[in-house]
Amino acid sequence: MPHYNVMFLCTGNSARSIMAEAIMNRKGREHFTAYSAGSHPTGQVRPEALKQIEKAGLSTANARSKSWDEFSKPDSPPLHFVFTVCDNAAREVCPLWPGQPMTAHWGIPDPAATLGTPEEIERAFSQSFASLDRRISLFLSLPIGTLDQFVLQSELDKIGKK
Repeated sequence: MPHYNVMFLCTGNSARSIMAEAIMNRKGREHFTAYSAGSHPTGQVRPEALKQIEKAGLSTANARSKSWDEFSKPDSPPLHFVFTVCDNAAREVCPLWPGQPMTAHWGIPDPAATLGTPEEIERAFSQSFASLDRRISLFLSLPIGTLDQFVLQSELDKIGKK
């Protein structure tokens, strides 16, 4: 199987996309390299997101909030898959990525918008992490190399609804 580059996009690139990047880089490391970015990055990764990543035994070494502009330069890695993980990014006009990668929207509720007790906030981050982990596992179970583009796009869209 070839090696694929995956981009997870969210507006702020501070929680969901960062967690997805960490999950994919661990679970899919043999055939995938994941990146994350935001249209309007906050410049900081939420500590609650870092806690979920660490709790799962994943590395936070390269976790940083960054703009999708970093990945639209000529020397950027070619992207094969681009997933939006928040509703705001799904409605935004994304850059044109060279090579026309496969795209899908995997909307996950924003845990950073949760108000409440520290326990309620932690639960929101935990639920977002679990949803991303489940969707990435489903994605990794697809026989990507044997599916034509139409079928693969259909499967990606189905995963976004789970």
